[in-house]
Amino acid sequence: MSLGSSKRDHSFETEFMGEKFLIERIGTDGDWDQAIQLIKDLDGKVDAFGMGGIDLYVYIAGKRYVIKDAKRLLVAHKSPMVDGSGLKNTLERKCVLDIQQDGLYNLKGKNVLMVSAADRFGMAEALEEVGARLTLGDLIYTLDVPIPLRSLKALKVIGRLVAPIVVSMPFDKLYPTGKDQEVIIPKHSKYYYEADVIAGDFNYIKRYLPDKLGGQVIITNTTTRDDMRLLKQRGVSKVITTTPNMGGRSFGTNVIEALMVSLIGKPVDQITAQDYYGMLQELNMKPGMVDLEKEEI
Repeated sequence: MSLGSSKRDHSFETEFMGEKFLIERIGTDGDWDQAIQLIKDLDGKVDAFGMGGIDLYVYIAGKRYVIKDAKRLLVAHKSPMVDGSGLKNTLERKCVLDIQQDGLYNLKGKNVLMVSAADRFGMAEALEEVGARLTLGDLIYTLDVPIPLRSLKALKVIGRLVAPIVVSMPFDKLYPTGKDQEVIIPKHSKYYYEADVIAGDFNYIKRYLPDKLGGQVIITNTTTRDDMRLLKQRGVSKVITTTPNMGGRSFGTNVIEALMVSLIGKPVDQITAQDYYGMLQELNMKPGMVDLEKEEI
């Protein structure tokens, strides 16, 4: 279930660990009432919900903040609902380490822009660990305050001060939902131009994407074929996705977390980071890469 654009809807049948799965994305174009009704209608009929187009929680430096608007969507009583936040700190951290250790791309010393790091703190920590030089755009792109943060230490300090206010704001002021996900508004583009790598949530990256880049690499989550065409047209050289290709596109961490929750079989509040790491090892889930300079999209 997603508050995002229905143009990105997709379904895919696959098999994991001997179990057959039907993975489906249903977007409601920003219609909260429709999303709530669909969740109620499907509650108990699906093994798990992955909530997309909105975060239920944001983790900053080990502290969890609940996004006020997201509480409206917590209407499922039988099927577990996850938003990917429980998996981001494991899957996306592992993805960055795999990129470096497997030689997929050398991140050491590279200038990396994270348009928003607060919603992907595990990814930001891993990027810092492998020696990337970070520019965190949380104040710039989320709050329109043109101050780049250059370290996780700065984000932790600012995050603790700002997060309680931010999570109480209307969600559409923080993140593009519905048809707004199709609107691109180039903004503060110099940070895109200065970066070797642009990492984080795809809708954030796309929202402020300049008309023409110079061969930057994107590390992100959910991408469709249309997204790949757009990135190729805008001058991106490579796209590395934190989740594997499934039927022609990658799904978000919320969908992968829902898949894992249904396999683990524990109540969500009892699932630990080690449970997720164990599942990632069993599934042998690796990042995917598309070389846009060589492939026809």
